[in-house]
Amino acid sequence: MLTDDFITLTLEKKKSIALIAHDNEKHALIEWCKEHKDALEKHTLCGTGTTARMITDQTGLPVKGYNSGPLGGDQQIGAKIVEGRIDLVIFFSDPLTAQPHDPDVKALLRIAQVYDIPIANTRATADFIITSPLMDEIYEHQIINFHKNISDRAKSL
Repeated sequence: MLTDDFITLTLEKKKSIALIAHDNEKHALIEWCKEHKDALEKHTLCGTGTTARMITDQTGLPVKGYNSGPLGGDQQIGAKIVEGRIDLVIFFSDPLTAQPHDPDVKALLRIAQVYDIPIANTRATADFIITSPLMDEIYEHQIINFHKNISDRAKSL
């Protein structure tokens, strides 16, 4: 049952995909992009700093670049998720190396979860997502109506 507590978000056939990789994972993400170039060409791509430039240089895929992660790029991607301008995130993170901007990464992962955005942190998950039949279809999903939630909380103060 749908109520005004939830709203429907629609991911169009042409998805907006954020591509992000920690330093030790950039090569793996570039190789993944080469392997899935035909699928990625159908969508709008963006990424953080050096990763976006390297993907464009080495694959020919057009990737709009934001700041590097440590300089706010993760936060920029998170803001685009909130604005409804990013539909999914492919983030090859390095689980074995401490990252100086780890709080930013956690904030990005959290906001993707809040907005029910698919996010792949591993090659296997990215493979499953990019080959899903849903990649070429309109997809609707429900998220909390945050405006109503905030309004209800304000009324109770």
